[in-house]
Amino acid sequence: MSGQSPPTDDHAAASPAAPSTVDGSHAEHGQQPRKYEEYAYVLDFTPRGKSLTVRGREGVIIQAIGEERLTLLELLGVQNATVDIGERLYIGREGRDKVASVLGRLEYNDVSQAAKNELPSIVEKIVIANEKRFIDYINMSQPITPRIHALELIPGIGKTYMMTIIKERDKKKFENFMDVHNRVGLREPAKLVAKRIIEEIMGQARMNLFVRK
Repeated sequence: MSGQSPPTDDHAAASPAAPSTVDGSHAEHGQQPRKYEEYAYVLDFTPRGKSLTVRGREGVIIQAIGEERLTLLELLGVQNATVDIGERLYIGREGRDKVASVLGRLEYNDVSQAAKNELPSIVEKIVIANEKRFIDYINMSQPITPRIHALELIPGIGKTYMMTIIKERDKKKFENFMDVHNRVGLREPAKLVAKRIIEEIMGQARMNLFVRK
């Protein structure tokens, strides 16, 4: 348990006023409204559990990962609700059917071992389900420093693959992961993106490309 008391309910899933764009830049303050996480994928759940983030809260406790921000969340399920591991739950502000409230954010060390075990496959599932978002990153990413390109921060992409990707996307933007594989020779790009996301969730990355705090 982290010992912190994150904000409860929907505020826990709110985006900052100036969210990051796909290439890591930030929108000007006030240009975009606050955005709330609308969907989360179940990593683990306890039918009769105690909250780690809200003292005294008990019930159907769900550990999940948000689809948009890719942060770990603790949810309170509706009483007697049944959920499945990997299930995509609606957690938006209105019209929920299985989630009573978003209790708060979790750190990687807070979640159960079962949730940690499920994380790689579920993150890859999210990457594939949101393919365009991550293909846009590959198409739009730019150098971070004179020596390091943002593409190189994805596991498996070194200088050679990075140069080939840039050369190919200058000819024509990539359409999907298979297009990247066919034109660049990079095997299973979705798995490589998912691996980077896991590193960010675990706190192993010096900067975040995809996970938004």
